[in-house]
Amino acid sequence: MTRPSERDQDSGPVGATRVGGRGTRRPPTVGLRGRLTLVSVLGLAVGLAVGGLALLGALGHVLQRSVDDEAFRTADAVALLAAENALPDPLPVAAGQVRVQVVDRQGRVRAASIDADRLVPMLPVDRIDHSARDRTFVRGERLGLPGRVRVVSVPAGTPSEPLTVLVGKSMADVTQSAEVVRFVLLVSFPLLVAILGGVAWRVVGATLRPVEALRSGAEEITGRAGGGRLPVPASRDEIHRLAVTLNDMLARLEAARARQRAFLADAAHELRSPLTNMRTELEVAGRLGERTDWPAVSRDLLADTERLSRLVDDLLLLARLDEAGNTAAGTVGAGTAAGPGAPGRGAVRGRRATGPVELVELVRAVAARFPSPPVRVLPASGPRWTVGDADELHRVLTNLIDNAVRHCRSAVVIEVTGDPGAGTHLVTVTDDGPGIPAADRERVFDRFTRLDDARDRDAGGAGLGLAIVRELVRLHGGTVRLSDAGPGLRVSLHLPALPDAET
Repeated sequence: MTRPSERDQDSGPVGATRVGGRGTRRPPTVGLRGRLTLVSVLGLAVGLAVGGLALLGALGHVLQRSVDDEAFRTADAVALLAAENALPDPLPVAAGQVRVQVVDRQGRVRAASIDADRLVPMLPVDRIDHSARDRTFVRGERLGLPGRVRVVSVPAGTPSEPLTVLVGKSMADVTQSAEVVRFVLLVSFPLLVAILGGVAWRVVGATLRPVEALRSGAEEITGRAGGGRLPVPASRDEIHRLAVTLNDMLARLEAARARQRAFLADAAHELRSPLTNMRTELEVAGRLGERTDWPAVSRDLLADTERLSRLVDDLLLLARLDEAGNTAAGTVGAGTAAGPGAPGRGAVRGRRATGPVELVELVRAVAARFPSPPVRVLPASGPRWTVGDADELHRVLTNLIDNAVRHCRSAVVIEVTGDPGAGTHLVTVTDDGPGIPAADRERVFDRFTRLDDARDRDAGGAGLGLAIVRELVRLHGGTVRLSDAGPGLRVSLHLPALPDAET
């Protein structure tokens, strides 16, 4: 027994797929254009076949109805003569494909056309109904006609001498006409299907040409700088809308990629500053040797470490907020069923623990961490319940009050009010500092934004405080705005409201 060589086992065209390790190649797949054309042609073929069968059936019914009507007209005319006892012999019927007989109850032929048999009736005596109009088929040999023959019977004569008129008409012309139509359909059907298949192939190809253009355009997009756009077809159809949607998606991805690059560059720059300070202090301390004031170095390193830790925490928080941004809509309003009467109860939605939060107590707790002379909390008329994460709202208030304390001249005023008509609570933080120009009030919410880049970074922070505030407030379904306090700056924080405990 000869073993197959490795060449025999492994040979084959490049790209051929072997199934089960036995060298069985998968059949080539049919493209979308081929599948759509095949489905279209099969649908057209089935429709044409059904239409052809319906046409043959309708044609046969119409021709059969025509033969019956003609035979009955002839029989009625002969019956009228029989009723007047004026039957001629032979009967005045054109010779050819028609035979006429007048028979009595005993089956005797009383009158006949020229070509009809004068001894044997067209139908057996037991099949002749002398009281009703009837129709049937008989073999043509019985009448001397080719093929099948349609025979109709009509009562005639007088009550004393009843007769029956039998008219036989050949179906040869009907059969021939049906055969001609069937032959024409059988010959034209494959040709018509082939023509329709070619038309469908061209139409489907023209329809899918914009899709191929989209595929080619997507293949050219490499993700490098500058992004890329897909070609948009001129036709206002589904493919046009798909191309527009995909281009919008690419624009959003490019914008997100640009924001990510800017975020990484700013984060690297901000992280480099404390690390550089720490390295410089250690190098200087190492060169000074025993003259180094290690307690001072330790304090400086601890300050830089704390600053670095705060910066890392802020960056991680922003990253989590970006990830949770897609589920923010599902988070807004969580816990509305809990009510303020159960402040310890909450719901976990979008991986965030949410529940009722009392804003007045939260504001007082945050304000207590700052020096009392500059920070003053105005008394509230009652508890103000909202829904959200207490730690995140604590972070929002801390950032706002810290920012106000850092820039105020003498006082920071905090007030919590409600707006029952709008269904929100309003927290305002007002300072009497230099304020922010109206043109910059939107820009300060961007990440790593400092209006005074020359000021000390330790005093001014990394420029992430207000960015974190906006993201957290947006995640809670609220809004934050800056306005002029004359003098100073007023921060207005709107949060969704829950019913008060008294209600």
